Amino acid sequence: MPREIITIQVGQCGNQIGMEFWKQLCLEHGIGKDGLLEDFATQGGDRKDVFFYQADDQHYIPRALLMDLEPRVINGIQNSEYRNLYNHENIFVSEHGGGAGNNWASGYHQGEQVVDDIMDMVDREADGSDSLEGFVLCHSIAGGTGSGMGSYLLETLNDRYSKKLVQTYSVFPNQMETSDVVVQPYNSLLTLKRLTLNADCVVVLDNTALNRIAVERLHLANPTFAQTNSLVSTVMSASTTTLRYPGYMNNDLVGLLASLIPTPRCHFLMTGYTPLTVERQVNMIRKTTVLDVMRRLLQTKNIMVSSYARTKEASQAKYISILNIIQGEVDPTQVHESLQRIRERKLVNFIEWGPASIQVALSRKSPYVQTTHRVSGLMLANHTSIRHLFSKCLGQYEKLRKKQAFLDNYRKFPMFEDNDLSEFDESREIIESLVDEYKACESPDYIKWGMEEAGEANVAAASKLVV
Repeated sequence: MPREIITIQVGQCGNQIGMEFWKQLCLEHGIGKDGLLEDFATQGGDRKDVFFYQADDQHYIPRALLMDLEPRVINGIQNSEYRNLYNHENIFVSEHGGGAGNNWASGYHQGEQVVDDIMDMVDREADGSDSLEGFVLCHSIAGGTGSGMGSYLLETLNDRYSKKLVQTYSVFPNQMETSDVVVQPYNSLLTLKRLTLNADCVVVLDNTALNRIAVERLHLANPTFAQTNSLVSTVMSASTTTLRYPGYMNNDLVGLLASLIPTPRCHFLMTGYTPLTVERQVNMIRKTTVLDVMRRLLQTKNIMVSSYARTKEASQAKYISILNIIQGEVDPTQVHESLQRIRERKLVNFIEWGPASIQVALSRKSPYVQTTHRVSGLMLANHTSIRHLFSKCLGQYEKLRKKQAFLDNYRKFPMFEDNDLSEFDESREIIESLVDEYKACESPDYIKWGMEEAGEANVAAASKLVV
């Protein structure tokens, strides 16, 4: 039975990474740019119907909704060579086309006004599914549309489809560079509240770490958006391989997430992928045994952690859970030997209150995409150092809020009218609590932490992840 997933792309960033994701999926399943199956795609055994459905004329159409409040990016997609791939009934562009002006409150308010049109599209896709498992949201947390409108959609999906999983691929802004979006800290904080309360799993795509990986590992002096989006699409497609090429485990979304998320609030995952190549770089290809791949995945995590944690703090951070998805020519005995080596060398520091195990899922590779390396791997990791990323967002917010800077942009909208800024205060409290919870995870007595406050909310959220 298919376990369909509907992908929702919101805003400029969401649609750009979504476009790269669908390009990659088409390549891996042998689907042409017009949605027709290529003549060479005869092997079968894959589950295209998780992310695509077949139209009456045999076209494969993505289960995707593309939405934005300004038309530029979606017009680019509609004028590209993939213009016939999508269902044009599932494309929403605001009538006025003025965008959200990088303002969360504007995006949220406009989302509220057009929610009926958007939910009609969502309901139509859901009705066309035999056994809908959940939704995937692609967006940025720092702009206006992806953060504001994306936040409103998260709340609405959680309300209307409360039993379905909601996973997001959320792009976090580059913390090392000055942004042209001056209200980025406000937007990020308000979106983080919704990601904490209304999503079941958040795959953190941190631009700071992506840029460091592109510079240090791929030796790109000034990575372009296209190159970082290519890295993102690689991670997105690799994280869904077990759903599209099913094996004996992790072949649906709930199976994938249940082992990674032990408690409902700690659902922010970092990723690693190896071997990384951009634009068919051949000089980056090295020997790829299972042990090499798994060791490099742990090193990739170190780059991501060091992007937003000081050395002393990073050394105290611990893994909560790890899932490695390994593709290629793999003998299961090699996996056991690799895990044994990692354990002997103590390369991984786990929390004390949970099972200290690296789960490994073996997945088939697409027969239609030729690669020069024998084995590749993706790591999905729940790691306590992610709290430092949230602390940075809080710190940037505090600097702006102390100066009362740019708040007039928000007071124009209903949620903040009459100088009611309680939404900011509530969001800050929730993110501070999230940081505290991840810090508490590092101690052996975490199980006792917050038991009085947890109440029924945690039980209700956890029930969604019960297989």
